[in-house]
Amino acid sequence: MDSTKAVNQRRFQTNLETIKKEVGRSKERYIREHFRKYSDPDMPPVWKTLEVISLGELSKLFNNFNESQLKHNVAHEFGLNHHKFLSSWLESLTSLRNHCAHHARVWNRAYPLKPATPQIMPNKWITNFTFREESLYAQLCCIAYWLSAIDTNNTFVGDLKLLLLRNPSIDPAMMGFPSNWRQEPLWQL
Repeated sequence: MDSTKAVNQRRFQTNLETIKKEVGRSKERYIREHFRKYSDPDMPPVWKTLEVISLGELSKLFNNFNESQLKHNVAHEFGLNHHKFLSSWLESLTSLRNHCAHHARVWNRAYPLKPATPQIMPNKWITNFTFREESLYAQLCCIAYWLSAIDTNNTFVGDLKLLLLRNPSIDPAMMGFPSNWRQEPLWQL
């Protein structure tokens, strides 16, 4: 809510208007209850508000935040070396999410927003960077890494491997997977 924390004031105002609309049309019980109990301030606290805004709006909000050290701290919480990686991942995964939500083809397309794929990461990551950066594989690497940073017991890697095993007619190379992807540290269970 503090415009002094934004790089671009016009973008901040646009974000704030969109967030207020998204919160206002939310049917979540905790949001309705909040407005029944409180009239000041005019928005619920951030931990409630961020639950109901879109991933795209969250990405725009984060990218417009002007305090680099705080952005870096947030990125670090997700196992990322730098906030520019989190910004890149939020933008590219928003695009992937939108394709999924609109039932668009995702498996063998070129994505215009490519996630940054740093060579070195604090947690298990990839070592082979010969894949197409605009491929689904790049996005899946980010998802697998991010989920592992959030919850080491998540099942994404195993579920993806099982899905590909059960569908042998799907060629992982069409999604940008390199031939040795299963040997990558990221994809080891």
